Amino acid sequence: MNVKKTFTIILLFLLLFSTFSAVAADDDRSYTIDQAFVDLTVENNGLLHVDERYDYSFDGQFNGVYRDIPLKDGESIENIKVSVDGAYASHTVSDEDGKKHLKIYLYSDEGHTKGIKDCDVSVHISYDMKNVVTLFNDVGALQYKLWGDEWDVGVGTVNVKAHLPGDKGNEYFLNPQEFNVSSELNKNTITAKTSDIPKGDFYELLVLMPLDDFHDATNAKHVDYDGREMIMKNLNDSVNGRNFWNAAYVILGLLSLLSPIVAIFTYLIFGREPKVMYDGIYERELPTDDPPEVVNALYSSGNVGTPNMDGFEAAILNLIDKKVLSIETVTDEDTETKDLIIKFSGNTSGLKSNEKQVYDILHRFSNNERLNLSSLNSRLSTESNAKWFMGRFNDWQENVSASLEFRAEEEFDYTGTTIIAVLGVGGLLFGVLLAVLGLWTELKSGIYSIAGGIFLILFSLLIMKLDDNKFGKWTPEGRVRYLKWKNFKKFLKDNSLIKEHPPESIVVWKKYLIYGAALGVADKVYDAMKLQEEDIYGYDEDIFMYHRYGGSYMMHSAIMSGQSTMSSSSDSGGFGGLGGGSGGGGGGAF
Repeated sequence: MNVKKTFTIILLFLLLFSTFSAVAADDDRSYTIDQAFVDLTVENNGLLHVDERYDYSFDGQFNGVYRDIPLKDGESIENIKVSVDGAYASHTVSDEDGKKHLKIYLYSDEGHTKGIKDCDVSVHISYDMKNVVTLFNDVGALQYKLWGDEWDVGVGTVNVKAHLPGDKGNEYFLNPQEFNVSSELNKNTITAKTSDIPKGDFYELLVLMPLDDFHDATNAKHVDYDGREMIMKNLNDSVNGRNFWNAAYVILGLLSLLSPIVAIFTYLIFGREPKVMYDGIYERELPTDDPPEVVNALYSSGNVGTPNMDGFEAAILNLIDKKVLSIETVTDEDTETKDLIIKFSGNTSGLKSNEKQVYDILHRFSNNERLNLSSLNSRLSTESNAKWFMGRFNDWQENVSASLEFRAEEEFDYTGTTIIAVLGVGGLLFGVLLAVLGLWTELKSGIYSIAGGIFLILFSLLIMKLDDNKFGKWTPEGRVRYLKWKNFKKFLKDNSLIKEHPPESIVVWKKYLIYGAALGVADKVYDAMKLQEEDIYGYDEDIFMYHRYGGSYMMHSAIMSGQSTMSSSSDSGGFGGLGGGSGGGGGGAF
């Protein structure tokens, strides 16, 4: 028996032993939450009053229960009150990691000296919440988790009442729909009842209310844009997505172990490139006369037909080459370093729409027709600037993609790429499910579910990271163009090749820089240029100054900063998406 096999057996044994030990340790006591009652009152000033009741059934000895109530940015909670039926109690309230933590100690005697044992206890909690109701320009909305997904156990049923400020024009939605047993809206009161909700799931109420029902709503969150259409789209997308995966669960249960086989067959059928009559080693000239952002989108970005940041920078260099933008440097008196300044000519009449977009994006951050590129990074670290920039950057990507739609389809077959995308997402979700089921099951065979889930997760992540052209394939014409641009990139990356075959003019050097940026190797081109100092440093061309003073690095850092700021921020733009409501949280017993 080899070392690897021995280690695997020992690891599996330890995992099984720890699982059995944990199960045995918990055998002497348990508890359930037989039902929960949640009563919400939406005041016309935007305040949300919450009354909760949880009916616990304890088997064994316990010291109390706890309740965690999450708070989103800007939300607050006050007037927390706790009472208990079936036991004596005391409680504490603390703030922990963006949530209110209520710890409720339960006693069997008035002197608070003994814990509880083998009894039924009802815990009542009430509180007021501010900035949970959101008022858009066209509708008032409340999205609230009536049961959170962080409870230690499930619940037998949730009984809901929600009192609204008005009795006309209200709409409500309860999700996930599979938990709904009954619900109705009678005048201004919503009542609902659920089936049992397993541990790890949630139950959520979304209510849309007329704005006229609110007066002096100082306790509501105010958002200056229309919300109803966005909310309904997010809700429908989420509900449809959940329904899809509920249906796909059975299918994936049968097919998940076939994922690698499906991927292999997908590659063999849809991913193998056609044989073409081209055997070039490298290309010195531009293989096609396409603009740089088009070359990036089709032959370099990885996702065929969609440009990336390299394409955006190449478009900037192209505008510099066209004299629409110009470059100068200014010495900072404090640091004695040179700041790179982009100047705007104002002459955009001859530009294509996507080129005009690039110009306008940069111009937004200019002052007196000048943009200090050194400061763009810090400006994109603020949420409002990052949101604007990335929104326009995405618009630019879509514009370029739309202009290439028919050509991309002529040059590249996306069938295999589409199949792998679906396989990757489905495999990742099912792999997580397999691993979770394996961790929670008491059966010894759970280890096989864990191993299969981990393998499927890793395999799914791998295939999702691969570029389009790994499982899709080029048409014969597209394949030739792709290979030529690939060999041109190879030429640009190889300093020895450029040294052996330097361009005949400074104009060609500029094209090398522009298309090197589009292909992601602009730094290699500039390194090669420095080897030819006698040829290039006599020219004070703006496009060379852009690289000489770190323009490429600064622009890349600025865009990355914008992406990072956007990914770390959140607002009500996701309102209506399933599971995105306030409240919820969870609790347990100790």
